[in-house]
Amino acid sequence: MSDDHGLDHGLDHGLDYELDDLVSATEPTRFKALGDPLRLLILDLVLERAMTVTELAERTRRPKGSVAYHVDVLVDAGLLRVVRTRKVRAVEERFYGRVARTIVVPDQPGEVPFLRAVLADIDLDRPDADQLAGGFTFRHARIPRERADDYVQRLYALTLEFIDEPRGGDVEYGMYVALFPTNRLPKPPDES
Repeated sequence: MSDDHGLDHGLDHGLDYELDDLVSATEPTRFKALGDPLRLLILDLVLERAMTVTELAERTRRPKGSVAYHVDVLVDAGLLRVVRTRKVRAVEERFYGRVARTIVVPDQPGEVPFLRAVLADIDLDRPDADQLAGGFTFRHARIPRERADDYVQRLYALTLEFIDEPRGGDVEYGMYVALFPTNRLPKPPDES
């Protein structure tokens, strides 16, 4: 995956701290840091606002020591950073935020990026699933490469719009988008 997505770098992210648009996770320490579900959740939570270890422990329902360990791993990997501090009873409390809005993960040969995580996240057994918004579609089109690039940029922009939504409601939704070349043979252009 390329670092250049042709994005509007002037987006208002609605966060209480500044962050870059993209960071690459091609370094082994960054890639390894992304291999733990709790660390991925922490990275996701701080897209709402900067949080302390105590707040992250409450949101993840995990022991504070465990969360502190995972925060340190993310900081050491260069994916999380201290964005501000405050004094609480003579102790300096640190607020953590991501270094970038999007973490670009290298594609693994023979594997669809994030598909396992998506399948693990989908709650198909939810009793009220039929009453919740959601949907899936799968389509094919033979289009020029330039148009495919345009669609990739638009899909990527849609995901940024999605995560910029004000936090609320009682259901967390996930969005997975993909545009990919298929192994289907296109019909010759002169056939109807």
